[in-house]
Amino acid sequence: MRSPARRQLRMARTMEPLAKKIFKGVLVAELFGIFGAYFLFTKMNTSQDFRQTMSKKFPFILEVYYKSIEQSGMYGIREQDQEKWLNSKS
Repeated sequence: MRSPARRQLRMARTMEPLAKKIFKGVLVAELFGIFGAYFLFTKMNTSQDFRQTMSKKFPFILEVYYKSIEQSGMYGIREQDQEKWLNSKS
C-alpha cells in the first residue's frame, strides 16, 4: 500500500507541467497586453485622425489617453482635437 505522502508527491510532479504551461500562457498574455497598450498609445499620440476614429468607436479609451497625458503635464491636445473636429464638420 502506498503512503499518502508518496501519492501527493506523485500528484505534485504531474501538476508541474500544467502549472508551467499556465504560467507561460499568462506571461505571454501579459506581454501581448503591454505591447498592445504601447502600440495603441503611440498611435494615438502621433495621429489626430486615429484619435478621431477612437473617439467614434472607443471613446472611453480616448478619455484614458487624454487623462494620462494631462497627468504628465501636457495640456491642450483634447481642445485642439475638438476644435479641429468641429471645424471639419462645417
